[in-house]
Amino acid sequence: MSNKINIAIDGPCGAGKSTVAKEVSKKLKYVFINSGSVYRAIALSAIRMGVDFDVENEVFKMLSKIEIDLDEHENIFLNGENVSETIRDDKVAKAASKVAQYPLIRHYVVEFIHKITKKSKGYIMDGRDTTFKLMPHAELKIFLTGTPEIRARRRALENKDKGFETNYDVVLAEVKARDYADQHRETDPLHITDDAIVIDSTDMNFDQVVDKIVSLAKERM
Repeated sequence: MSNKINIAIDGPCGAGKSTVAKEVSKKLKYVFINSGSVYRAIALSAIRMGVDFDVENEVFKMLSKIEIDLDEHENIFLNGENVSETIRDDKVAKAASKVAQYPLIRHYVVEFIHKITKKSKGYIMDGRDTTFKLMPHAELKIFLTGTPEIRARRRALENKDKGFETNYDVVLAEVKARDYADQHRETDPLHITDDAIVIDSTDMNFDQVVDKIVSLAKERM
């Protein structure tokens, strides 16, 4: 291996994008980008600075006064302070849900990700618009998918492991409804980009998917 690359993992709900991306990042020693953490850091800053996060323009004006950074251990820094644990607070989470709805803030986060991934390599990110909006210049783009049935089964098992009462048929209906909504939304509908590699994990286990992506990444280094 010589040069690092950037990796974008896209795909429908329940495909295992986040868990796969995190494991790939560990194996390659890459930085895993969690856009949700960026929104939470912005929300935390708004709370600390007394900014009214119910007013979009007030939050937007605040952005010029803060600096957000990431490291390879999934830590996020706000003005040099590691706030990885602080942003897990419920109050911060609720504020983040609010600010994430604002077009100006969403644009800022997209530009933030574009900036750091254009400036350097060694980043991996997942999400339902990662390959064409958040990391359009990634050297490796993966569209991770699977049948609705297998994705629903995996999600049901995951919920059960977490102690949640789960009905497979209900989960399957939710997965199919989410698929339809993602594929037919007006803005940035879910689709496979021309340069993406499709990995159907229906007949693959977790380790096989991870190893496949790691192998594809190494071929491009």
